[in-house]
Amino acid sequence: KMAEGAGTEAPRLAELLATGWRLWEEVEAGTEPSSSAPAVQDKVRRGLEALQQAASMVAQLELFSENEELEEIASADLRYLLLPALLGALTLRQAGQGQRLEHLESARRHLARFLRLCKAYGLGAFALPADSPAPDDGPAPPAGLVAMASARHAKIERYKQKKELENRLASMKTFVESGQADDDQMREFYLLQIQKWIHISLEEIESIDQEMVILKNRGTIKQSSAPPHGTSRQVRAPLKPFILTRDAAQAKVFGAGYPGVPTMTVDDWYEQRRRQGVMPGQSVPQRTPGVNDEELQKTQQEKKEEEDDEEALQKARNWDDWKDTHPKGYGNRQNMG
Repeated sequence: KMAEGAGTEAPRLAELLATGWRLWEEVEAGTEPSSSAPAVQDKVRRGLEALQQAASMVAQLELFSENEELEEIASADLRYLLLPALLGALTLRQAGQGQRLEHLESARRHLARFLRLCKAYGLGAFALPADSPAPDDGPAPPAGLVAMASARHAKIERYKQKKELENRLASMKTFVESGQADDDQMREFYLLQIQKWIHISLEEIESIDQEMVILKNRGTIKQSSAPPHGTSRQVRAPLKPFILTRDAAQAKVFGAGYPGVPTMTVDDWYEQRRRQGVMPGQSVPQRTPGVNDEELQKTQQEKKEEEDDEEALQKARNWDDWKDTHPKGYGNRQNMG
């Protein structure tokens, strides 16, 4: 069929598929720490361009039809059934700020198209995934234990089958790529590749559906938590650490600086909070107009000296009174002193 419809385009088509396939394998086996690295994304871009050109040529040549049987497809043409699967796999490797959901949806369409094509040709016994990851009326009800166990068993079996396919393909790859394989061997090789990619596509779609639900829920939460249009939240500057003192005298004695010494008085702190609007209902103790900190400190010092003098005088009077009523040596029971 390829010889009938492709003509001179056959080598070009084969080259495009080989280029895209090789670039996908390099991305998959890459050693870059991040898939968003420029070198990785350059391979993804070039691989997608080659595969998209090949898919466009396949569509123009009408190589595949859902009305024909698998036996009608030439052995060399079977490999082009893999184009939508490779397109989906490379689309998943695309990076882009805010474009993840778009890439997931595009990759899912490619993979679902591949699975539908395989189903139409009777390639593999599997159930086609739903058209969307979740129904529009809300999340699906939780599965029962029996359903969960069945799904887990199916996943384990699918993994074993994929590993067996990969081992068989590895032993045939060099032989086929060298051009030594006959038609039957080429047909078996590409049918095995298709089976392998059926397993990959089913796993990728399951993963895509889970990620899409998470992304959509995250977007809904962001929208509901966003402030109403036209309003803005008041942003306050972060408070710096400080130490309070009882009065200006203490602040002057201790000096200024952090962490071991105070930097402001309680009055200063209340005044600062009031100006910033943090404590709108608080009132700040008022000082006497015209009295500065130096005069206030001097007044407090004089008052303290007066109190100290009165206390010393009272102690002296009490001592004189006590000596009047107690003779010298009173209380010396041990003849000491």
